[in-house]
Amino acid sequence: MSAPTTPPAPGPGAAAVLTGVGSWLPPRRVTNEELCTRLDSSDQWIRERIGIHERRRADEAVSTGDMSVEAGRRAMRSAGVDTVDAVVLATTTPDHHCPATAPAVAHRLGLSGAVAFDITAGCAGFVHAAAVAAGLIAAGSARRVLVVGAETMSAIIDPDDRATAPLFGDGAGAVVLEAGTPGGDGTLGPFAWGSDGSLGDAIEIPAGGARERHRRHSAPPADFFVHMRGNEVFRHAVRRMTRAARDAVAAAGWTLDEVDRLVVHQANGRIGACVADALGIPAERTPSNIDRVGNTAAASVPLLLAHAADEGRLKPGHRVLVVAFGSGLAWAATTLVWPPGITAEL
Repeated sequence: MSAPTTPPAPGPGAAAVLTGVGSWLPPRRVTNEELCTRLDSSDQWIRERIGIHERRRADEAVSTGDMSVEAGRRAMRSAGVDTVDAVVLATTTPDHHCPATAPAVAHRLGLSGAVAFDITAGCAGFVHAAAVAAGLIAAGSARRVLVVGAETMSAIIDPDDRATAPLFGDGAGAVVLEAGTPGGDGTLGPFAWGSDGSLGDAIEIPAGGARERHRRHSAPPADFFVHMRGNEVFRHAVRRMTRAARDAVAAAGWTLDEVDRLVVHQANGRIGACVADALGIPAERTPSNIDRVGNTAAASVPLLLAHAADEGRLKPGHRVLVVAFGSGLAWAATTLVWPPGITAEL
């Protein structure tokens, strides 16, 4: 790895600039045909309803922290750096309830003394984590931040649940953000984000937390897995992401006609298509990888950034709109102009 560059000294108002992107996927591919040997479903139904052909599954010996280390290492290599001031990990599937997973990730990456913490905002987690990282940079608390989105969704999905088992996959993606001059290529724009806790039970794991500890020994096994009200989630995901996307574009001083690429959380194929349609952004400007990796929750956005960059679908100068939605309910959107010189490390 090359010697680290020295970004501008931190200070109030410094911008967060994307300088590297990386990803890691478990090697095991799980096809629809394999899932359907135990589910009351079919390859055709899964392809037509959620747009997924296969997803990745981590071996039981591989954790969220393991995948985070691999993706983080690749993002730092992409950026040409070997140190950061902070590690922010977005995940719904930490290695342990306690402690947080990010400090162990930082330690394994050799980032001695770096501040490291987890963020939980479901599938919107990575964009929330990027907003927090941008705030650290703007406040002068950090010059360089590693932002990771990683999920071992197979750990919290009931393999016999027809609604969730075909949907989710495992994986990790990461970016490096560095202090820079506002307005330049790679600079993250204003964030449009929010939450609605009144609908928290639309996507939830009912048992296993402090709220339901009295049912620790009596709850049915299924209550320790993700439950989701699909139709309600679909409706809110489209509405919230569409509004956040419009707000982020307006805050950046753009129009929707000027957006070259819409990077939308890969919730399912139909949700992404509905958001793009509502925004008037054609399919050819909306990269997708859900058919190959499934819904990887907080890892979805950085994985798609890495894959789109590697495949040439993100080019220098492209105006990119990023938007995500997840449990909480939570949502977030931001913008950037894709910078030159980025080689994704996969």
